[in-house]
Amino acid sequence: MLDRALLRYFLAVVDHGSFTRAAAACRVTQPTLSAGIARLEGVLGEPVLTRTSRRVELTAAGSRLVGTARRIEAEFTRAEQGEIAGAPARLIRVGVVSTLPATLIQRALARAIAAAPGERLELIEGRDRELTAALDRGRIDASIGPDSGGGILFEEGYRVALPAAHPLAGETSVAAERIAGEPMIVRRHCEALSEVSRHFTSRGVRPFMAARTTNDDRALSFVAAGLGVTVMPECFAAPGVALVSLEGFTRRRTIALATVADTARRVAESGAIAALAAALRGA
Repeated sequence: MLDRALLRYFLAVVDHGSFTRAAAACRVTQPTLSAGIARLEGVLGEPVLTRTSRRVELTAAGSRLVGTARRIEAEFTRAEQGEIAGAPARLIRVGVVSTLPATLIQRALARAIAAAPGERLELIEGRDRELTAALDRGRIDASIGPDSGGGILFEEGYRVALPAAHPLAGETSVAAERIAGEPMIVRRHCEALSEVSRHFTSRGVRPFMAARTTNDDRALSFVAAGLGVTVMPECFAAPGVALVSLEGFTRRRTIALATVADTARRVAESGAIAALAAALRGA
């Protein structure tokens, strides 16, 4: 019979990526945790993890187990907190890429919550690669992000964000050379950062970097205040900021809702996710 502690040890290794960190998180010694994983594999009759000198990876059996283990642990936690009677019928964990504007997510979430009051949403924010890994490991049920191979929600290009009072704010498009003297706000988490950098440097433009940030709301505030300009996806329209096409920069991104085989049905049956997706598609 499966012991809850063994499942917790297993999930800790999956989440922390190493036996050492997992043991610390579970507040047990590493030998204790290793023995627990061995017991789990003995019960299942096959290995769930492969260990190398550098990393720990899931086996095929481990990949099948991780989603079930998380659901079992979630039920244990709810029972301990005395929430079984009043808890929502369904918990859906959604990863949201950090390069989507807060206002867009707010509108979509409000629609999702109103559409399915009997469901509970848990949001996890991260970069696209982080969300892909979390989805593969069973830490989330679905992800919303760029090029994630799922159902397309919307597509968009990138534009130069300028202060609304900037002389070029009313232009249809602007060449990199025309903003060569402008300080630049660097969005360090941008999926297109390397391509933006190559676009400017290939044209001999090497601007002064006035700020570097991983917070898009802050980047917008820097632009609106006149600190500098930046390149952002089109969805970041905001008061005080003008978005102008960058000549010759054709990169576009696709925002999609992705799932894996273990979660696809649960996500498809979720009224909250359906409403969330519809709001992001603009339906």
